[in-house]
Amino acid sequence: MSEQEVPPVSIFYRRDGLDPGTALGEVQQGEQPVRRVQDFWLHRDGEFWLVTRHADVRRVLADQETFAMHDPERAPVLPNELLNMDAPEHTRLRHVLTPEFTGRRIRALEPMIRTLVDELIDAMESRGRTADLMDDFALPLPLGVICAMLGVPDPDQGEFHRWSRTTLDLGLPMEERLAAGRETHAYVASLVAEKRRSPDDGMIGMLVREHGGAVSDSELVGVAELLLLAGHVTVSNTIGLGVLALLSHPEQGDRLRDAPEGDPVIDAAVEELLRYLSVSSTAMARTARCDTEIGGVPIKAGEQVVCQLPVANRDPALGAGMDRFDIARTPVSHVTFGYGPHHCLGAPLARIELRIAVPALLRRLPGLALACPAEDVPYRVNNEVYGLHALPVTW
Repeated sequence: MSEQEVPPVSIFYRRDGLDPGTALGEVQQGEQPVRRVQDFWLHRDGEFWLVTRHADVRRVLADQETFAMHDPERAPVLPNELLNMDAPEHTRLRHVLTPEFTGRRIRALEPMIRTLVDELIDAMESRGRTADLMDDFALPLPLGVICAMLGVPDPDQGEFHRWSRTTLDLGLPMEERLAAGRETHAYVASLVAEKRRSPDDGMIGMLVREHGGAVSDSELVGVAELLLLAGHVTVSNTIGLGVLALLSHPEQGDRLRDAPEGDPVIDAAVEELLRYLSVSSTAMARTARCDTEIGGVPIKAGEQVVCQLPVANRDPALGAGMDRFDIARTPVSHVTFGYGPHHCLGAPLARIELRIAVPALLRRLPGLALACPAEDVPYRVNNEVYGLHALPVTW
């Protein structure tokens, strides 16, 4: 693609290294923190209300009576189930799924996660003293975990990564992204049909055994697609960006590396990484069901509202120094996983993966350092999930 053909980056997805785009911060601190913008979101041009303040974002995401999710034209590249549902259908399906993400079920995955972490680090060490941390650790870890949860065979994991990478890349032609989405859908539909015929101990099989016809094949396919799409890409990019942030603040990396198991700083560090990095730039757009207001700004029925999460997580209203990375910070109620009825179901899984993976990496490779100048690290811009193309490291 020539320079002239590179698509512009929507204001909703602008970043500056580890920080939100400067323009977004200026919107939040300006006289109009809820601003009407002419831009594009996901796949279509239009006018949207950009919401940037933490309190306003939480209000929009929590108020499903005023702001609807459902818009079949809005995001054809994303799975429709769960993401695009309103109550009561969303409430019913979420009630069925919630037990799969309880603390007990997630804690049962710890041994598998720890084993996979150690295997990946062992493999890195066996190949020498340099690696691309994205390809060799950050990507295969959460992909392996989510595929194990869903019962996806190991040989098929590479295809899922390719499909996810293509689907989420806003810089690619829409037809290419749609084709990747169709391939994902066809594979997952065949997987669900197989689990329906012969339920195993994976999540899909358990849902079939425990709920039978209460969950349709279409709903199972949508949920599995969403987990495969979002369940590994978000965690992998948080790991990559998180390691970069810790290497850029070596005293904090040392503090986390030396923390014994159970030290509160580990959980605090995970929350700070989630807040500070906020790899999902926006929540799904909402449509006003009626005339309303946000932050004193009138919003008309039918108008679309997009909440920008990274800048909301830096809102000075949350406390002092929100633009500063600090793993010793008392955790604040960030909106990285959304808020309200659509709060991310996979949040407990993401937290436990980060809590295990990042300290283990620092302990096993105490000399971990960038293998290139920080300014040469390639960021994954214009993407629904922000992150890195690569992270060259040495130890």
